[in-house]
Amino acid sequence: MRVLITGAGGQVGHELATELAGHDVVAADRASLDITDRASVLAAVASLRPDAIVNAGAYTAVDACETEVDRAYRTNALAVRHLAEAARRTDAHLVHLSTDYVFDGTKPTAYDEWDTPNPQSVYGRSKYAGELELLGTPDTTIVRIAWVFGEHGGNIVKTILRVAADHPTLRFVTDQRGRPTAAADVAAFVRTIVAERRPGLFHATNQGEVSWFEFARAVMESAGHDPARVEPVTTAEMVPPRPAPRPENSVLDDVALRLSGLAPLPHYRESLDRVVAALTT
Repeated sequence: MRVLITGAGGQVGHELATELAGHDVVAADRASLDITDRASVLAAVASLRPDAIVNAGAYTAVDACETEVDRAYRTNALAVRHLAEAARRTDAHLVHLSTDYVFDGTKPTAYDEWDTPNPQSVYGRSKYAGELELLGTPDTTIVRIAWVFGEHGGNIVKTILRVAADHPTLRFVTDQRGRPTAAADVAAFVRTIVAERRPGLFHATNQGEVSWFEFARAVMESAGHDPARVEPVTTAEMVPPRPAPRPENSVLDDVALRLSGLAPLPHYRESLDRVVAALTT
């Protein structure tokens, strides 16, 4: 198969290129393909004639999105429209990565694929707008992920390790919960979706529910540091407060994945230990 990966310069895009290496992969980063430019997208896809397109491109600076609204919608929504149009013209299967931020975080239990989104931030609204470009469209797949970490690109695990090297204590919130996603694990899941051209909406996060406080302690423990150096704090106590609201409950339940007979992603701790070992070796 020929597979076009957009956003290949990001942490998930990098892992997708590795995971799909057995196919004819065209890994396009922002410099080689501007997905916000309709003409460029249509021309590139018409020339490449891919069997599948995996869109890992996004504007993920959550707080910056609050003021850079047009950029957020241009990258997270309108670009998806361009890719969907190009995919229809060439009969390519389109897989699009989305986020837990499409939910408001008020549900007391985990969100499944049939829960109604209610995003509260510009980032969340722009990502949901991207989903709306595809919902009900044949031969497309939406894969929601959350709390992404990995060996490549910027992510929370690298931040924790860097801060731990320079400061005796770290503070992380206890009142935001989710299920982390290892970039390599979701890339393996997407490989299955691409191979089977399986349409629909899936939540694909690692197993295991944690708060940011618990996750930071797990990172410290995995790296051989004293996890007690991580101190609890509430979102309200964070100074200064962040511009974009965070969902209190970001837990995504992978109901559609399980009911479809697909293998769940491994427990986050298993993947975290692997990533931390690679980053600290």
